[in-house]
Amino acid sequence: MREKVNLQAIAQMLFDAFEKKQALPPLTETYPSLSVADAYQIQRYLIRLHQQQHRTIIGHKIGLTSEGIQKQLNVFEPDFGVMFSQFAFENGVIVSKNEMITPRIEAEIAFLLEKDLEGPGVTVPHVLAATKAVMPAFELIDSRIQDWKIQIADTIADNGSHWGVVFGSQVAAPDQLDLRHVGLVLERNGKLIGTAAGAAVLGHPARAVAWLANKLSEWGEKLQAGMIILSGSFTPAFDLIPGHYKATFGEGLSSVEVYVNG
Repeated sequence: MREKVNLQAIAQMLFDAFEKKQALPPLTETYPSLSVADAYQIQRYLIRLHQQQHRTIIGHKIGLTSEGIQKQLNVFEPDFGVMFSQFAFENGVIVSKNEMITPRIEAEIAFLLEKDLEGPGVTVPHVLAATKAVMPAFELIDSRIQDWKIQIADTIADNGSHWGVVFGSQVAAPDQLDLRHVGLVLERNGKLIGTAAGAAVLGHPARAVAWLANKLSEWGEKLQAGMIILSGSFTPAFDLIPGHYKATFGEGLSSVEVYVNG
């Protein structure tokens, strides 16, 4: 018989871990029967707890979209979470590593929607037609699970391991770009730490957004105009150690920068 798990209590534990910056043992070890469906329900409870602190949802983040990050975390399907305005920052911001537990950084393309996207059946052309602009972004991820010992249910329950986002100051129209071939040069303190192209994200970053629109339709939900969608990391995540990070994208997308203090 499947053990009965108090999903709301787990959400409260994750929220407390976020607030106190104290990690938890892996949920999938403490609750071996925890399913992906359970994890998404926990995430919904967790989001409500954040909203009770007057944190406003500005969009979604999609994770685990590149082969590199899937191999790094040993999970093999995308996931998603939400982003809050209180943890969204402008280009060149200074953030403190001490605000997080074991943070990492990912370079991504963000989509600003001007039309709703409602699945099922959403495709890449639908996403591009619904997108007002794309922009470079850094996602700052942080696991409330000790030492990133996560399985797919752990990270889903933990809001996709999201902490914050930094947006570049320059935007571009999606019809002016071939997002599959947009290149990335990622630097820390002026030294190269990663390169990739847009095709690393499910073959096309817009395909990740389409996946999310179709996934949300399982709950009768849609992506709404005005939302910002992070499409997923081009590379494996890098440990967020103090320093200056710059992600430079090709095809006229410019760059995004963040400074990290200890």
